[in-house]
Amino acid sequence: MPNHWSELDYLGWRETCSALHLYLQVAGKYRLAHTPWINHSWHATFYVTPRGLTSSLIADGPGIEILFDLHDHQVVGTSGDGRIASFSLRPMTVAEFHGDFCRLVSELGGTPRFDGTPNEVPNPVPFGEDHRDRPYDRDAVQRFHQALVSIDRVFKTFRTSFLGKCSPVHLFWGSFDMAVTRFSGRRAPLHGGGIPALPDDVAQEAYDREVSSAGFWPGGGGIDYPAFYAYAYPAPHGFRSAPVQPDAAFWHEGMSEFILPYEAVQAAEDGDAALLAFLQSTYEAAADLGQWDRDLLECGLGRPAIVRPTDALTPPDKRKLPEEPVLREDGPSKGRYHMTVDGVEAEMTYSRAGDTLVIIDHTDVPDALRGRRVGERMVRQAIEDARREGFAIIPLCPFAKATIDRHPELQDVLRR
Repeated sequence: MPNHWSELDYLGWRETCSALHLYLQVAGKYRLAHTPWINHSWHATFYVTPRGLTSSLIADGPGIEILFDLHDHQVVGTSGDGRIASFSLRPMTVAEFHGDFCRLVSELGGTPRFDGTPNEVPNPVPFGEDHRDRPYDRDAVQRFHQALVSIDRVFKTFRTSFLGKCSPVHLFWGSFDMAVTRFSGRRAPLHGGGIPALPDDVAQEAYDREVSSAGFWPGGGGIDYPAFYAYAYPAPHGFRSAPVQPDAAFWHEGMSEFILPYEAVQAAEDGDAALLAFLQSTYEAAADLGQWDRDLLECGLGRPAIVRPTDALTPPDKRKLPEEPVLREDGPSKGRYHMTVDGVEAEMTYSRAGDTLVIIDHTDVPDALRGRRVGERMVRQAIEDARREGFAIIPLCPFAKATIDRHPELQDVLRR
């Protein structure tokens, strides 16, 4: 697949980036003031469009939508009674933007009343009092938008393989990040809050359920380059040391999150595949180590115009295990189980620790086979072999461990 990911240089446009962040906060605060609360602040976000970022419909006056047109470099407002108003994005102060925005809302028949102080930024200055001149780099803004279009595409593809509760793909104007979040369905411990310029109850409501979240920052907030991130709340034991893909991904101690530099995706032969590998591997680490019910929550990646297979609608305990044979390649120190379903191969690797102990290292099930119990089929084959050959198993692989933990009948061969 050709790589259409645009180049981003955070240090080259960070002042414009900071200005755009604050401009979106002004519009986001307006939306927040006129929209009923939806779980985890989903009601306050923006969404990527072919031209920029939209608020979607805001229930104020005749109904108002705000579009940041990042091609023609305008803020465009439309109302339910046919009115259109706009002003240009240009070098200016935040106070000028705030004044222009309030006039735009009034022209559309809305009420421009909202909290006037930024969130989630250090030393916040009220919008109307921020008179520092800000640059506006049109070319950098367009490249940023092109990157958002690519990110939105991959995030939405990733979202299709989850049956449980999952957020929209959206941009949070507070921290200025694109994000998509999956939920285990279980309650989480009370979050400690402490996010700069953000009420603790907002953070606590955002994290009142277990999550595996991933997203993208253009830069700032601890890193001076654009990057993708992934974290779990609460982070399960062993999460930070979990193996993730691609090779450029790493655990950032200061931020307590996995990080994948945007440059690694932009420079990859297949940027979409590199990013999807990061999203999937970090989610699997959170889900396996956190003992999420993956059989219940997952399915294969969605495809255009193809209905999700009915197997995905069948309760996990009613789904048939795949009938294709599981093959084994056994060496003196390492080996693997593998099987091919519909032309796609999955594998589970293991290491030997003497003649009587096998350590399951890693399970790799491609996206096309997710939700079809292929991984479980290989785990069960390893259990059968252990019983027949008299060796014990240590499931170091989080997926294998979670599978065995869910099935007491498979636990007789575990090393005690």
